[in-house]
Amino acid sequence: MTAAGSSTPIPTHLVLGFLGAGKTTAILNLLKQKPEDEQWAVLVNEFGEVGIDGALLANKGVAIKEVPGGCMCCVSGLPMQIGLNSLIGFSRPDRLFIEPTGLGHPSQVIETLTGEFYRDLLHLSAAVCLVDPRRLKEERVLASRQFHDQIAVAEVLVASKSDLCTAEQLRRFDSWARDWEPAKRRIGQISNGQLPVEWLAGESESLPAQFPDSHRHHHHHHEEEVLPDKPSLAEEPWQYYFNQGDGYTSVGWRAHKDLLFDTLKLQSMANDADFERFKGVAHTTSGWWVLNAVDGALTLMDTEPADESRLEIISRSLEPTALDQQLRIALAPDDTKADDASIWQRP
Repeated sequence: MTAAGSSTPIPTHLVLGFLGAGKTTAILNLLKQKPEDEQWAVLVNEFGEVGIDGALLANKGVAIKEVPGGCMCCVSGLPMQIGLNSLIGFSRPDRLFIEPTGLGHPSQVIETLTGEFYRDLLHLSAAVCLVDPRRLKEERVLASRQFHDQIAVAEVLVASKSDLCTAEQLRRFDSWARDWEPAKRRIGQISNGQLPVEWLAGESESLPAQFPDSHRHHHHHHEEEVLPDKPSLAEEPWQYYFNQGDGYTSVGWRAHKDLLFDTLKLQSMANDADFERFKGVAHTTSGWWVLNAVDGALTLMDTEPADESRLEIISRSLEPTALDQQLRIALAPDDTKADDASIWQRP
């Protein structure tokens, strides 16, 4: 079955980018451009276990499916296929966006989408890669094979945070982007995630990755792996999880919506420059907030109440137990429900 029950393959777009490039914000803005008579869907993958981006995209009038816990194409593509099959079978979207993890390699994702099983169901359209120009001076980013492959396979290359960049940083981005071979179909600049859906028009050109086999050397999952179900927050109102891969560690938390975080303490923790990424949706003493920090630069946005608080930290060196104790200290003083916690680590 394809879009809306027709025989037309579903236009499918990859939204790529390294950690903190603004992928979720761009997708939120793309969804605002959805025609009223169309059904759109998003498959979102995150390195960590708690699904922050899925929570941010929820309740936007589109179908959302999460694949948390590393690269979605691991386990011979099984997690990705389960998510895709669910969206295609139950939502029958007219357009599909896929947001792989910022630490992922796109090659196997593309192989799955263009393989025999999905060849008649999905039509791989133009992919976009978002780049924060301020990070082009960081050696650890420029040395990343994931970063290079995300750019290599995209037809559209976009400076995602132009409003936060200097004129020199934008000139460096433009020069660097024009040097890519094969040349990109479009090179652009946006601010606040305002990505025009028209920029994604056209078919995929099947641009080659520079390191197509890199993914296979960084993950250690197995086809036989069966992951345990996470307990409900009613049973265990404070839960934390951690995951490792590609030289990074993520620690994530789920907390019952009745647990309140002290706003200032949580902001202070999020501003830690030692973290590669701090991201979350949290119920605080000042209401519900979205927190998004990259290298200690924090942005805040109020949001609608959610079913639970979700927070995640990604860095190259993390000690989960110490971080858990630090986050507990950020709770409002009268919250004691987090005294007992469960921890779950991906095998």
